[in-house]
Amino acid sequence: MAFHEVRFPDNISRGARGGPERRTQIVALSSGDEERNASWANSRRRYDVSYGVRRADDLAAVVAFFEARNGRLHGFRFKDWSDFKSCVPSVARGFADQPIGTGTGSNRFFQLAKTYASGAQSWTRAIVKPVAGTVRVALGGVEQLSGWTVDTTTGIVSFTTAPGSGVSVAAGFEFDVPVRFDSDSMDVNLDIERLGSITSIPLMEIRR
Repeated sequence: MAFHEVRFPDNISRGARGGPERRTQIVALSSGDEERNASWANSRRRYDVSYGVRRADDLAAVVAFFEARNGRLHGFRFKDWSDFKSCVPSVARGFADQPIGTGTGSNRFFQLAKTYASGAQSWTRAIVKPVAGTVRVALGGVEQLSGWTVDTTTGIVSFTTAPGSGVSVAAGFEFDVPVRFDSDSMDVNLDIERLGSITSIPLMEIRR
């Protein structure tokens, strides 16, 4: 089992359907009330990329990609066109879009993250597959053009010198979702007029 640092074809992923899912247990009481419990602390994303296959060449590209990943065995990158950067879709990526920590004077390593907020509630998602060349970093609201590096396979930002105690650390970035195929078979419909189609190509987010 390995993770292949290669992205699923963008022209096909652009037509995909899917998004986050959560697992909630609901127990209906005899009174008619109910109790709810979250089985998962974090959401997990599912996609179906069959909707992006529009041509025979797209079909061939998906089959080749599937074979190269050995079906469900190896993970890969996927661009979720509805959620792929540190800011809202209509805004240009900035250097202080997301807070990723506060300096202690000794800690040099910070995990990229994205916070989803609504009202007083929020949830923070670790970003582990940033896109190379898109990450920007700020200390105390000032962009840092040097003195740091980012590991695009883990999303860890490493500073040459640890940020001072109490200094806010923020970042802006684009990112991919680590996924795998959720089936070990390809159900290809060999329609002569349409030059072939696939009824479903499910992908599942990989969580560690």
